[in-house]
Amino acid sequence: METSQYKSIDASLQEYFGFSKFKGEQKKIVESVLGGRDTFVIMPTGGGKSLCYQLPALMMGGTAIVISPLIALMKNQVDLVRGYSSNDSIAHFLNSSLNRKQTKLVEEDLRSGNTKLLYVAPETLTKESTQDLLRELDLSFVAVDEAHCISEWGHDFRKDYRNIKKMLQEIKDDIPVIALTATATPKVRQDIIRNLKMEDPDVYLSSFNRSNLYYEIRPKLDRDATISNIVQYIQENKGKSGIVYCLNRKSTEELAETLRVNGVKAAAYHAGFDANTRSRVQDDFLMERVDVITATIAFGMGIDKPDVRFVIHFDIPKSLENYYQETGRAGRDGLEGNCVAYFSQADINKLDKFLRDKSVKEREIGSQHLTEVVGYAESASCRRQYLLHYFGEEFGNDGCGKSCDNCCNPRESMEAKDDAALVLKVVTELGESFRRKYLVDYLMGKKTQDAVGFRHDQKATFGQGKEQTPLYWSSIIQQAMLRGLLEKDIEDYGIIRMTQRGNDFMDAPHAFPISLNHDYSKIVAPPSAAKEAALDDVLLGMLKDLRKQVSGQKNLPPFVIFQDASLNDMATQYPISTDEMANIVGVSQGKARKFGRKFIELIQQYVEDNDIERPNEIITKQVAKKSKSKVSIIQNIDKKVPLPSIADSLGMDLNALFAEIETIVASGTKLNIDYFINDYLDEDQQEEIYEYFLEAETDSIEEALKELDDEDYNDDDIRLMRVKFMSENAN
Repeated sequence: METSQYKSIDASLQEYFGFSKFKGEQKKIVESVLGGRDTFVIMPTGGGKSLCYQLPALMMGGTAIVISPLIALMKNQVDLVRGYSSNDSIAHFLNSSLNRKQTKLVEEDLRSGNTKLLYVAPETLTKESTQDLLRELDLSFVAVDEAHCISEWGHDFRKDYRNIKKMLQEIKDDIPVIALTATATPKVRQDIIRNLKMEDPDVYLSSFNRSNLYYEIRPKLDRDATISNIVQYIQENKGKSGIVYCLNRKSTEELAETLRVNGVKAAAYHAGFDANTRSRVQDDFLMERVDVITATIAFGMGIDKPDVRFVIHFDIPKSLENYYQETGRAGRDGLEGNCVAYFSQADINKLDKFLRDKSVKEREIGSQHLTEVVGYAESASCRRQYLLHYFGEEFGNDGCGKSCDNCCNPRESMEAKDDAALVLKVVTELGESFRRKYLVDYLMGKKTQDAVGFRHDQKATFGQGKEQTPLYWSSIIQQAMLRGLLEKDIEDYGIIRMTQRGNDFMDAPHAFPISLNHDYSKIVAPPSAAKEAALDDVLLGMLKDLRKQVSGQKNLPPFVIFQDASLNDMATQYPISTDEMANIVGVSQGKARKFGRKFIELIQQYVEDNDIERPNEIITKQVAKKSKSKVSIIQNIDKKVPLPSIADSLGMDLNALFAEIETIVASGTKLNIDYFINDYLDEDQQEEIYEYFLEAETDSIEEALKELDDEDYNDDDIRLMRVKFMSENAN
């Protein structure tokens, strides 16, 4: 291409997008498309893939077709292109979100030649009406965005993507194609080129290394502790934009609510919301009305927000492709981007269960993806090195310095030259036909069905590694793969094979230091701060004095203000706000507001005077939750259902029901059980017991029976009246 054309491309970049220079290999890619050649682009998220087809589309005659998987993604891209032009007809999309009138307008703009970019879903492309329309147009080229959707080995496989080439051939023969993706392993790349029948394509493979991202894995030992950890992390990064990914819709909503009550501007996003809700949440995030989105994987592909500062995975993702793409939404502007994922074997087991209803091939592929995720999480090696190796890129053995948790906090290393040589010898002896787990079992001398069936248990090397642990051998095999001594045959579902570098090592073994992988199964969740914290007897005495003072002012018994269990919890947790007080046992939001202010002031002053370090958990305000049984009890009492019938319906005895009812009213919720009491006690009896509780120092049933022993009362009578008394006075 001549210099004048180079200048033309540079001038066009400035004219259409206002940029003075290209990023990476963008310019070469644009030249390839302008030259009418099939082009394949693998470029990380945030690398500028869209410009690679948008610029040539604007420069060339005719209309470019962009095949895209998500409506949100199409809308976002069209809005961006229109933002650079004074003419809205320059870019359109055709999908199910348009009504007839809108579709007609798009068709008119296309036929008039005003539209340079048309975004369509592969499903839209299958319609005869769409194909007929496209045959009328002068098409410049076709861009297949998110091309990894073509491959069954890709993380987002879509069957309609497999038929793209067939549909294109029915519209126009030999139309040039540019395929683009951010995440493609060598296997997936082969699938894409083969399926699209790309003829000797120009392939542009950018580095997968996002040097500004920091990668970290944290053990997920306890759900509540993990949520508390996430809340504290976000509070420490207050005002920064972030995304928290969850596997299910319920978790996104619960986590968003927890973040909101802790002062974070957060919103949930998942595919169960209607289109208007999803659009509003996206806009709120882009316009910074919301700082944090808690989302399923449905969120992100249509969002081009450059200043996302952190991406958190509450649940470990299904594949490293998913993980890489989702973390890639952090730091698109080249500035800070932190990627934190919580890992537990329980999450992996849950994902593995989801695969059981899949076809045999889908199970094999899904299982292989999960194996790689576990390998990444447990690895003690540089996270960046592991990720890049997965995508077929070498990073070197020195690590990333300070850009991942493993490099910031390296584990103790040990020399394993002889054992690495043993592993390579075993791989060779077994004919390069087995996966890592079998190799580990073989080295440990486990007589598995395969070991006996293949007579491997009779080999000299069988069990030679039994003095070590499975973790040790797994660590060596993983390190050998990262250093290129072994390779995994993805096409053969993870079979471990030798490389030339491995053969060279066997001929002349050299230093091979390793660090043992993380064993999260050995990490025990620490007891919560609430359990660890000791009761502060001095504060408890002060709280009891204050309770007595308030009860005198209110002319109510002390137990109506707060029960002893509540004071004990206050003297352990040190609540210093109404929200924190509402987290104390037996205290509702209403009761915290009604009686809590003086107690909060006393605790706050006591904490300051004595330099008290409060338990961390009290900082994370929990969303109030009512159990299903409590909700059912309240609803049934409102309907005046007899208490024995309520107990039967909930599968509990009457004593257990009374205990639940007492908890409900003690926390400040009103319950009117007069309809039930009236069948057992007359007005005089009710009045006598009620007046007793007005004067009583304690709500003890035993004390009440002693004081009222000249009357024919039983435990249930007293309990019923105590519920009535508490309901009318404790809230």
